[in-house]
Amino acid sequence: MAEMEKGSVFQRRGWVTVLALTAAIAWGWAYPLIKLGFGEFHITPDMTGSKMLFAGIRFTLSGLIILAIARGARRRFGVSASWRGWAYVLVFALMNTTLHYAFFYFGLSHSEGARAAILNSLSVFSVVIMACVFFKSDKLTAGKIVGCVVGFAGILALNIGGADSGSFTWLGDGFIIMNALCGAVASLMTRGLSRRVDVFVGTGYSLAIGGVLLVVPGMLMGGTLPVITVAGVVILLLLTAISTIGFALYNKLLSCNPIGRVAIFNSLIPVVGAVTSCLCLGETFYWKYVLAGALAAAGIYIINRGKR
Repeated sequence: MAEMEKGSVFQRRGWVTVLALTAAIAWGWAYPLIKLGFGEFHITPDMTGSKMLFAGIRFTLSGLIILAIARGARRRFGVSASWRGWAYVLVFALMNTTLHYAFFYFGLSHSEGARAAILNSLSVFSVVIMACVFFKSDKLTAGKIVGCVVGFAGILALNIGGADSGSFTWLGDGFIIMNALCGAVASLMTRGLSRRVDVFVGTGYSLAIGGVLLVVPGMLMGGTLPVITVAGVVILLLLTAISTIGFALYNKLLSCNPIGRVAIFNSLIPVVGAVTSCLCLGETFYWKYVLAGALAAAGIYIINRGKR
């Protein structure tokens, strides 16, 4: 595989850890920034169309920025296998961006936040297990199973006392599970994407196309940005930067490393999100956040401690 050059900075164990942590921490900061952004734009919890419009603008801008950088760096923009290659890019865009976040916003509108966080975390651990089925480079070991269990325990610890114990609902829990599955499938598809197009260019295509496919239905649902402020625009640009950095690093790492070793770092995202929400939104800090972070870190260590 062309993407799996030996000696690449994206394959050196230390750098993989640093870059994967950077992506996870960046995405964790998105939690409070999204809440702050909704507040600045006056987007209320029931305005699903406006949420999709907000997300669509964010991802479209992110995709265009990645494509502009790729053009400046003279990356190859061609897609192999003609229409089949473009079909793959389109499906990846739907899974990675459009359906992923459409299911997330619909589900979150009909589910408790803590409950949604637990269900959404299924994508992290399902990727680790599913990668062992589809890729020879990812082998199912006792360490991976233990690491997933420990990491998932961290997500559960994060939501101790906060998850609603109500009954399952398709519009709420069902859509959050669909969102998690879309994220897992997109992670598995990343390596195939890198075989058809430069992974950075492919990431730009998927975010730009997927973003537009969020903007259009969001507007058709009556979505608007009711109030536009300088602070709101700054927050939207910060979220765009997070998507640009996070997806560019994560997809590149997935393309040239065992998928499970990279995906498990995302178990830190809800932990970072909880802590940064305390810092930015004045939310109450709980010691369970420390326990959750320790368990997530332990899961990452267990999965990554073996030979490559």
